[in-house]
Amino acid sequence: MTEEIRLKDDWMIRKCPTYDEEYSDCTSIRARLHQLFIFGNTLDCSEWKRSSINCYKWIKDQDKAAGEELVAIEKERRKRRLSGHYANNTWTRRKGPPENWNCPLPEEMQKQYDNTYLHVKSKELKGEISPSFESNFRFCSIM
Repeated sequence: MTEEIRLKDDWMIRKCPTYDEEYSDCTSIRARLHQLFIFGNTLDCSEWKRSSINCYKWIKDQDKAAGEELVAIEKERRKRRLSGHYANNTWTRRKGPPENWNCPLPEEMQKQYDNTYLHVKSKELKGEISPSFESNFRFCSIM
């Protein structure tokens, strides 16, 4: 038996059918029409096909080069997806939660919360009150 090869960021590799589905979706008529409408031309879907081929090589043959290429592609996709987040200079990022994030609610808000379904169910789950199950439900059926 051969020893399983591990890559540094192999957790990023998706399941192989996911790449197949992405390629199929990218090349579908519906997606092509959408791409034409949004971008004015169709997108290149070969990256998804290449990822699918590399995934099966990685899974079946433990091809290290295919696995490394797949991880590199996933890193690039992640970088593109988060580019707007990192390029945002409107908001300042905080280092931790605000000081008073877990303070009690103001009195008027607490009064409103006391009558909510969520509050009652929370008390039921904690055992503070008995479950409120009405056996007199009336059902309406339309025939």
